[in-house]
Amino acid sequence: MPPKSPRRGAASRAPEEQPSGGGNEIGDQDFATLCEKLKVSSPVRSRAWQAYKKMIASDLILQDTLKKIEALGLCLFIASVDSDDMTFTFTEILRALDISVSNFFRLLNQIDINMDNLSTKVDNAVSKLQKRYETTCNLYQKFQRTFDNIFMEQTNNQTSAESNRLHLMKSSWVTFILAKGNVLQMDDDLVIAFQLLLCVLEYFIKRSPSDVLKEPYKSAVNGTSVSGSTRASRRGQNRNTGTSQKSEADTKVIEALCKANECPVGEVKHVYASSFVDFLDSAGISNIDGLPKVDVISQQYEQLYQKNKYIDERLFLENDNTLKVDFQESLEQERTPRKNNLEEPSVIPPQTPVRAALNTINQLMTILHSSIDEPSEILNSYFENCTVNPKNAITERVNQLGLMFRLRFARAVGQAFAEIGYQRYKLGVRLHYRVMESMLKSEQERLSVLNFSRLLNNDTFHRCLLACAVEVVVATYGRNFYQSLTNSETDISFPWILSVFEQKAFDFFKVIESFIKGEPSLTKDMIKHLERCEHMIMECLAWQSNSPLYDLIRQTRDREGADHPEIVSTLQQPSQHNPTAADLYLSPSRNLHNCAASSVNITSNTNGHGPHPSQPQQRSTSLSVFYKKVYRLAYLRLNSLCTSLLPDHLELEHIIWTLFQHTLQHEYELMKDRHLDQIMMCSMYGICKAKNIDLRFKTIVTAYKQLTNTNQETFKHVLIREGQHDSIIVFYNLVFMQKLKSNILQYASPRPPTLSPIPQIPRSPYRFPNSPMKIPGGINISVSPLRSPYKSSDGLLSPTKLTPRARILVSIGESFGASEKFQKINQMVSSAERPIKRHADGAAPKPLKKLRFDGHDEADGSKSLSSESKFQQKLEEMKSARTRIQRQKSEESSDSTKTEDSIKKED
Repeated sequence: MPPKSPRRGAASRAPEEQPSGGGNEIGDQDFATLCEKLKVSSPVRSRAWQAYKKMIASDLILQDTLKKIEALGLCLFIASVDSDDMTFTFTEILRALDISVSNFFRLLNQIDINMDNLSTKVDNAVSKLQKRYETTCNLYQKFQRTFDNIFMEQTNNQTSAESNRLHLMKSSWVTFILAKGNVLQMDDDLVIAFQLLLCVLEYFIKRSPSDVLKEPYKSAVNGTSVSGSTRASRRGQNRNTGTSQKSEADTKVIEALCKANECPVGEVKHVYASSFVDFLDSAGISNIDGLPKVDVISQQYEQLYQKNKYIDERLFLENDNTLKVDFQESLEQERTPRKNNLEEPSVIPPQTPVRAALNTINQLMTILHSSIDEPSEILNSYFENCTVNPKNAITERVNQLGLMFRLRFARAVGQAFAEIGYQRYKLGVRLHYRVMESMLKSEQERLSVLNFSRLLNNDTFHRCLLACAVEVVVATYGRNFYQSLTNSETDISFPWILSVFEQKAFDFFKVIESFIKGEPSLTKDMIKHLERCEHMIMECLAWQSNSPLYDLIRQTRDREGADHPEIVSTLQQPSQHNPTAADLYLSPSRNLHNCAASSVNITSNTNGHGPHPSQPQQRSTSLSVFYKKVYRLAYLRLNSLCTSLLPDHLELEHIIWTLFQHTLQHEYELMKDRHLDQIMMCSMYGICKAKNIDLRFKTIVTAYKQLTNTNQETFKHVLIREGQHDSIIVFYNLVFMQKLKSNILQYASPRPPTLSPIPQIPRSPYRFPNSPMKIPGGINISVSPLRSPYKSSDGLLSPTKLTPRARILVSIGESFGASEKFQKINQMVSSAERPIKRHADGAAPKPLKKLRFDGHDEADGSKSLSSESKFQQKLEEMKSARTRIQRQKSEESSDSTKTEDSIKKED
């Protein structure tokens, strides 16, 4: 059952022009002209022309959407990247093809979809180009807005060239892109790059005449002792005292800039002292009077531009055609809807990418405002209650990991930013202690114990908890939300933190859910990022060959027999107990059915002995939880793929899932150093072959690319055997089919095997703090948590001042106002078409006609468990109100009790 080779277009269409036949010339005249223009080497020419001939010979490329010159240029770009022989910059090839950045990326993606012949090296290079380009676009947009807020459009005296607004804009932008290229190793770091931009703007503000400045910068400049730290009055001063150690007056401009842009002033000052001052020296502009000459700065940038082979960022100032169109497309600015009330203008700023990043940082600062980077009194009390006090080990571990983080951060971002990295680490430490305290409080309430010695003396638990906290901080600053797994040496996105703290992904997995529940103030983006980290672990990271997962599986199989420990039938039942981090890190020596007695129960075993010999062998909680989540994730992705590819054969989904689940359960060695989606695609292809459904791997791969969080390396770079990788087709033929051929053939027989149950897909435990919940029953009412407040001149905005997207906004806990709003809600509920669900006895519940809110109803849920979030409390209060109304109505009939119980179950 090997897949058929991709069908090549026969000689139905020959190449447009054959290579000219003289000497060593390659290609036709158009190709030769383009190569000469881009100064392409002979090996790259040969490789590119061969690729072009394959493109023309294939029926998969549409000539009406791809011009010949564009196809030739794209082939040259691909060949240059693959050969590590780039003789032209990105801007030079864009101009040679007369094409914009967005169109270049779009056509390259079209070639990859139609021909699927781009290497992983090209994919990574294009991804890096896109990321850098988007970052530069966002920075230039922010530069324009900030520049307009600083400098006057017109002045009374325009005779001086330095006071010319266009001259100021060009000088400051070119200085910034030169500084960014020289200082930053990760030039796609949006936050640090913006902080560097503020340093550049401060440099130009101090050297500009006061009559070209707006307030408050004009007053800030007039209030400084000198307008620049390198003016003639400071020539005789030592540079370190003249620039690095600024006087209080000298900081007024940078403080005004930081306040206007809601940027941490301490971090910007550190960037200035540790990086920007050195840049001024290296650029030769630290001791000049007035503004630097544009020609001098531009010449230095030209050298950097030719070295990096990137786009010419100076062209943003000229609104160049290669950037003009996609500049607008790439910004993706989200604007908050404004109120209809014209008397009260909206105070919520537009959500540009830079603004969104700064807002997220400010939200993190708000969360950690009252936290400290050492154990609190409450934590110390928990430590003292332990059989072995863990405080010294915890603090020493934090210090050691801080030194390691500082070193690795500087290596990735740049030595000048080592201190910035350490400051971010200290924020993570504060968050780590905060969540630890919340976890212990929750465990105390759940188990009624105070001695957590086994958990608090667990090195792996502490390293993973700290890694999770630091990852939240790094992702918040680095804007790494939803980024794919990459191999870049300077990439500090997940799973970089695991290598820094020397932790395995499977161990890190155990802390994620408890971390999120332990800090209800996490923003929606933070929660989504941690959820994505968890998915990456389940997809591939936990299946690496050095993962402790395999030892745990083998130990459990040896103890419980040949069958896999995770019983598939249990997936249909909801968990009666959600395991905590303590359950998972102390597993398998923890029995879920006797959790309260054995959970970190050092009081009954103060000598640190293991379980009593008479205790039965216990199942691994961490393995059970891991497999349940893997099955749910796997089925959700399979369901999405089947919906796209097999709309006329939906019955095959269950069969494919059975083979998929069988592989994960019994042939788990196939997952070693591979990806969950690789097994999914092979399972789909194998079942379709057995059922004689014409579904090609190319079709599967094309649909797979449309799923969320996919990477082309997943199907282009699959492990075949040790040290050898190839495409997903080769993996299927040489590995997957050879291992599972007999299983696949069973589904083509008259007596197919029993189908595996579909996993129960509960609502994500990570969505409740930030996502709206729709009221069951089809009514157009949703309950949303309070959004993170924004600051205004009057302080924090109350919930009733936030801009609603719905027709009616109800904020539980505040004065509701006029009673007409209650009537409107009741009318909405009573007029809604509510689906009536029949029960086993044939009776249908009566529709709920009114939804009542009053002081008595709101107070009923006040005694809910403290471990629940406020949002859950309010939701339970609403459900309690509905239940009381239903109970009152149900007293009219003898069968009201059954009906009421059914409604409760539906809720």
